[in-house]
Amino acid sequence: MADAVADLLGERTNPGPAPVTLRDMTVADVFRVAEIERQSFSDAWTPSAFHDLLERDYARLRVAEDTESTVQGYCVLLRAADEGEIANICTAPEVRGTGVGGRLLDDALVAADTSAISAVYLEVRTSNQAARALYESRGFRLVGRRRNYYQQPTEDALVLRRTPPETVGPPA
Repeated sequence: MADAVADLLGERTNPGPAPVTLRDMTVADVFRVAEIERQSFSDAWTPSAFHDLLERDYARLRVAEDTESTVQGYCVLLRAADEGEIANICTAPEVRGTGVGGRLLDDALVAADTSAISAVYLEVRTSNQAARALYESRGFRLVGRRRNYYQQPTEDALVLRRTPPETVGPPA
């Protein structure tokens, strides 16, 4: 798993959400996605890692594209049995704090909730307060810690879990 977000959702004051469209990632997106990854993570995934996942039926890769058709963020949701994992999510530095990361996360959670995934997990650096606040706002709760999980710099990962919201049926 990658550091789920690297300052991707900083508390920046912006006039409103960035206008983006969410769509499935394609092979043509891989180099732009890898560029955003390198700008954001010290232990960046390689282009081949993204390319390989595009061919896996258990992987859901989505991108956020701006009005100029430039990829500004991405999210990787993996599925194993009835559980999911946000393995990687990130936005380009220039759009952090504009809601793009939240839209990508919400998109992944809706997909998980509608496909019988009983829980979604992710890992985040202990120091990444902005990402932790976003995840908490979406119902993620702390379930564990991986000591010295991240390198450059060495830091613990917090393991977070989210279960689908309870659906309330009509009154009896």
